[in-house]
This record gives sequence, structure tokens and C-alpha cells, in this order.
Amino acid sequence: MAGKAMIKIWGRRDSSNVQKVLWCCDELGVSYERIDIGGKFGGTKEKPYLDLNPNGLVPTIEDGSFVLWESNTIMRYLVDKYGQGRLLPPTPEGRANAGRWMDWQLTTLGPAITPIFRGLVRTPEEKRDPAAIENALKKAANGWLIVDNHLAKNSYMAGDAFTIGDIPPGVWAYRWFNLPIQRPKLDHVRRWYNSLCKRPPYQTHIMIPLT
Repeated sequence: MAGKAMIKIWGRRDSSNVQKVLWCCDELGVSYERIDIGGKFGGTKEKPYLDLNPNGLVPTIEDGSFVLWESNTIMRYLVDKYGQGRLLPPTPEGRANAGRWMDWQLTTLGPAITPIFRGLVRTPEEKRDPAAIENALKKAANGWLIVDNHLAKNSYMAGDAFTIGDIPPGVWAYRWFNLPIQRPKLDHVRRWYNSLCKRPPYQTHIMIPLT
């Protein structure tokens, strides 16, 4: 973003977890400086970065002297500090609902789709494991069916408005709809995904080539 940097974000822009944080920052209007690290850029296993994040993963943020890692925790922190009520439902039940879908992405949806993404995007065709990809496709389709059933009664993941709860599954929705796979027809997921595609931060940070 333009303007004086408020926070520093360590992480490459094609990381799904970094994308969550970038999308959240732009929704909140939080200025930042992003630094390429991880993946083809390397650096995450070197001491300067490990001093910030002993896991050697991205993203990590620095907000002044405060250092934080774990993408969903970073988003919760940003919304708590800079959101002024934005991206969070007004009730405890609504906030818990948003948080549930964030955590579900980490435990269920992401692990289901990751083998498909790595197998079809980051693995040469001759080295792919078709059985593993097919098994992951079944798990991912079941996950999206859960989302579709939920969105049959809700405009967004936490109710009638876009919230922080839409960001983690929303990142993976772009990958799901742009992978070279056969997908079940899930009308409510497609409607939700189309609404995300209209958001400028989604277009900037999520709708980029899969690499």
C-alpha cells in the first residue's frame, strides 16, 4: 500500500497465509511494507529470520517492537488493534462463528486442498501421485459441500456481512476454482466466491497466477 509503512510483513505474495494478512490489511486500510522471503527467495531458515519466527515459516509481522506469527492470529490482532469494529460481527456469537471458519480452514479445508495444489501446480507431471490427488479431491469436495450447505442460509461465512471469517476460506476458494480439476456444482459457494471476486483487495492479493 502507498503511504508510510505502519507494519512490516515478512513473506512472499504467493503464499496463501501471507495473502490472508495482505487482504486483511487492505480491508482495514492498514499501511505496510512487505518483504519477500520464503519459497524461491529463501531466508526463512537463516538466523535473522528465525530470531523473529522460530518456525521458519511465513508470514511474520513486526508492528513496532511487537513481533507476531501465525496468519490467523495476525489477522485477529490487526482487527482488534486497527479494525474499529470492522470485519467483526457485533455479537459474541457472531465473532465465534467467524473464528470457527477461520480455524476450520486450518484444520480441514486447507489440508484437503494443499495436496491438490502442490500436486498439480508445484509438481512436474511425471512426478505426480494421481491416487493422492484423487483422494485429496474427495476430501476437498466434502469440505466445500459443508461450506455450500452453510452458505445456503448465510450470505457470508459469519452471517449477512463480510467478516474476517471469510478471508481464510476465501483464499482457498480462488485456488479451488482455478485449479485444473473437475468440481461439483456448488451454487452457494460459487455465489459467495463471485462476491469475493468483486472486492478490490481480493483482486489485488488473491487473484494472481497460481505458482
